[in-house]
Amino acid sequence: MRYEGMIYRPPSEAYSLIVQVTIGCSQNHCIFCNMFKEKSFRIRKAKEVLEDLQDARNQYRHVEKIFLADGDALVCKTQDLESILHFIQGKFPECRQVTLYGSPRSILMKDQEELDKLQRLGISMIYMGLESGNDGVLAYMKKGVTAQEMIEAAHKVKKAGIRLSVTAISGLGGRKLWKDHAKDTGLVLSEMKPDYIGLLTLMIEESLPLADKIRSGEFELLNPYDILIETKEMIKYLDCPGCLFRSNHASNYVNLRGTLNQDKETMIHLLDEAIKGNIHMKSEWMRAL
Repeated sequence: MRYEGMIYRPPSEAYSLIVQVTIGCSQNHCIFCNMFKEKSFRIRKAKEVLEDLQDARNQYRHVEKIFLADGDALVCKTQDLESILHFIQGKFPECRQVTLYGSPRSILMKDQEELDKLQRLGISMIYMGLESGNDGVLAYMKKGVTAQEMIEAAHKVKKAGIRLSVTAISGLGGRKLWKDHAKDTGLVLSEMKPDYIGLLTLMIEESLPLADKIRSGEFELLNPYDILIETKEMIKYLDCPGCLFRSNHASNYVNLRGTLNQDKETMIHLLDEAIKGNIHMKSEWMRAL
């Protein structure tokens, strides 16, 4: 197996075979994210990917899950993804799940027929980063898409019968836009109707452009209690029946998990108790990634 640079994957892919289909992220301009900054984006040749898969088949007798990395594997030509998926079907008959990151732009670039075909060939879930449902926050953070484009992309994925896992980030609106960020993110997620929601909390690395804005005073971070209040506000606006909600990432101050909409009030009550100080919040040193 050949890997280039630091490899990132969703927490739920901890036990998956990871194969790089792209190197880096096709967007890679977000000022809050440092995941792929050391890499120049490129799409690997399908032949190289198939060689890595064959190498994995030679090494591993049983592979149930495969994650196609890096940050936006869906941006590849559909015919290349088809050849990769056909290879997986033939060489890994025991594999029950193939997943990847898909940016809103790469999803919107695909025809509905293309997404339908990828689902039939084995793509079972796409991970997409919403981050915020507020257009002002998205523009400031240089996400490169609008909230409406996020919604349209989500609908295409769901129409294809592919499960959708969406991440959002608490604190991304800062002190100035926290309320708009919370409300709009809850409303947009409700329009997207994902199967899974992962709520992270903003963490700052000193090398990021956002860190410079914090040092200059242009962007003001929320404190831990503000984050909990913002999270509560966001959850209030969620209407995603049957969606699994998780906020138990290393970055989060308080772990939340439940199924929407039935567990909304329970999670809000837990946040209320944490805000009152009745539940211990995670210390900053424990939030290190």
